[in-house]
Amino acid sequence: MVLVGGCTMSVEAATLEMTAVFRPDPARPMQNSFENTTPPGGYCQGHPAYCENGVFSVALPIRFKSVTEITALHDERRGPMFRVPSYWKDVTVIHEATGESETVKMRVNGIGAAYTIKKPLPVGIWQSSWVYPPAPCTYGGVGYGHSLYYAFFWRVPANAGVCVKQAQRDITEDYQFAYENAGFSYELITPNPLTMSTGTYRGVLNYTVGPGGDFDMGDVMLPDDELITLNFTLNVEHTLKAEIPPGGNRVELVPQGGWQAWLTQGRKPTRLFRDQTFNLSASSRFKMNMDCQYSLDGNRCSVRDPVSGHVVPLDVSVTLPSGLLDATLQPVNRRPLRRDGSGTELFQPRFYVDRKPGTLHFEIAPGETDEMLKPGITRSYSGNVTVIWDSEVG
Repeated sequence: MVLVGGCTMSVEAATLEMTAVFRPDPARPMQNSFENTTPPGGYCQGHPAYCENGVFSVALPIRFKSVTEITALHDERRGPMFRVPSYWKDVTVIHEATGESETVKMRVNGIGAAYTIKKPLPVGIWQSSWVYPPAPCTYGGVGYGHSLYYAFFWRVPANAGVCVKQAQRDITEDYQFAYENAGFSYELITPNPLTMSTGTYRGVLNYTVGPGGDFDMGDVMLPDDELITLNFTLNVEHTLKAEIPPGGNRVELVPQGGWQAWLTQGRKPTRLFRDQTFNLSASSRFKMNMDCQYSLDGNRCSVRDPVSGHVVPLDVSVTLPSGLLDATLQPVNRRPLRRDGSGTELFQPRFYVDRKPGTLHFEIAPGETDEMLKPGITRSYSGNVTVIWDSEVG
């Protein structure tokens, strides 16, 4: 995943704001990655055809100018050279409310600018046009200008060294050789948003600029700012929604095949149950538990006959849609629900689950039905059970 940033100048540093958001998309449930929400700047903004999918650039509000003469056939540090942080670097982003941390990886993969001069350079001063980069930099796809201005952009492979354009003749100080409209492209590897909590994560990455720094243009081309500060803001907007169909909040427990066999043949049911379907949308971790109107042991729910006061345990379990796993990465099938949430402390999606069916299972154990169903005695058992899907996973 690649992001871009806008920029503002400050006294202390050139500051770039890097923003991204994860918002699950029902149309693309398998695409679970952050989306860049900062408009592109610099090279890719002006020449998008040369930026492959997922590559963006940022304008860099720093100017470089020569502080002394560039002599012909100079060594690499005494003329136009470019060394950029093309290696991967970790950025820690922290949830502003919970303190949870994740890691973003970043590397610079392109560098560009426009060199400017006050009078035309001598003929043959460069062995080739600046549209053609020196190794290990590679062709960026664009180069244009005139005798006093030439814009260029070069690709930079991972862990590349120094790219040097050697002047074949002297560039004296009266040329006022400088770089303007600088910018760079870069790529990011962002964390898996499905394992992150809803909210905002922030982090900062600093790059030094100047001789020996992360952005090193040699000992002659010096910057007017020595620090680039990247402020990262990652917003996670999860979905967790359980939808019960109309009438599904009233659950009636019945025998297999209904009551007809008992009413007409006197065959007492051995099991009372009901499976209630629901549709679940989930892009984040969650846990489940329940609350009860009646309970015999404090952890399982019960139903009660108000006349006799007889209370019977009620077993409640859940089967989750495909794509949702437990803490051991196993599917969730008839997992018992408890008031204390034991056994259902963590469920996590492998991908965004959008309105997929699950089932709540309600059952009176076979050994409990004898006391409930007495010939000639009318009883009516009821009780409220509240099933909770909770996105606050500790």
